[in-house]
Amino acid sequence: MRALITGNMGYVGPVVVGHLRRRHPDAELIGYDSGLFAGCLTTHSRVPEALLNAQHFGDVRELPAGLLDGVDAVVHLAAVSNDPIGNRFEAVTDTINRAASLRLAGLAAAAGVRSFVYASSCSVYGAAGAEARRENDALNPLTAYARSKVMTEQGLRQMDLNGMVTTCLRFATACGMSDRLRLDLVLNDFAACALTSGEITVLSDGTPWRPLIDVRDMARAIEWAIGRREGDGGRMLVVNVGSDERNHQVRELADAVATAVPGTSVSINQAAQPDERSYRVDFSLFRELAPEHQPRHALADTIAGLVAGMRDIGFADRDFRHSAKMIRLNALSAFMEQGELDTDLRWR
Repeated sequence: MRALITGNMGYVGPVVVGHLRRRHPDAELIGYDSGLFAGCLTTHSRVPEALLNAQHFGDVRELPAGLLDGVDAVVHLAAVSNDPIGNRFEAVTDTINRAASLRLAGLAAAAGVRSFVYASSCSVYGAAGAEARRENDALNPLTAYARSKVMTEQGLRQMDLNGMVTTCLRFATACGMSDRLRLDLVLNDFAACALTSGEITVLSDGTPWRPLIDVRDMARAIEWAIGRREGDGGRMLVVNVGSDERNHQVRELADAVATAVPGTSVSINQAAQPDERSYRVDFSLFRELAPEHQPRHALADTIAGLVAGMRDIGFADRDFRHSAKMIRLNALSAFMEQGELDTDLRWR
């Protein structure tokens, strides 16, 4: 197998690369990344790119067609990755997350790539009410990031992809330890608060629902999608990826972290306006299609991994929310202030 992984130098990419290398030791794994977060390492081990056969640097908006020659599978992770960045760079989010993704899919189809795996998001459900959302339910994206995911899925449905098996994985909210850890994710943020200050402050009223998935389980789902055949879900598949048991309210997450880190207190802003971004998700289709690749990591496992991983690297930054290493928007802002990055998120 020859696989191209875009955005491999982000938060999820190192875990995916490690998993694929373990599962397919003889595979040719190729990375493609702009390197925006290359320096955000949170490991004492060798850089995760050492597990690749080749690492290419470049902007996904200009990924060269020749890089797809002989490729069997594309794992497309490259994206403007969260709501704060999407809110600040809305037009760029559309260009990178939608337009570049559709261009890449077209190039992959023309090159004869067998499998195209797109990292989508359950955030497409937005304000979804009390019922768990299924793949064919109405979407209500509330942010530029979520809208870009919806529009990419729609664009892929409308394209002639030359028989390429295409899988849009609507991932639950990512969490867990990585060699390039992000702390701008809810569970990871709570774990960092517990370890550095012994206090978790929930800015909302704690009631919003979030489905969570450990990055290790994301990697397992991607492995499944790479090997998926047309008869197993259709040539074009959109599927929620996570588990019903990992639908949690935000206050549950805070309490679970406090239990794992004794002495941690939790304060909830009961007077806060309800967060509209609240959705529960039904993962029954994924359970049916991928019984051997179901999530294995319970909430307590993920929290334990985060705590152990952060302690191992000596993490103790009480001011981590201003960190240019752990918070992705801060990393981009620092490059812009230094004149190294322009407002289109291109290297100068």
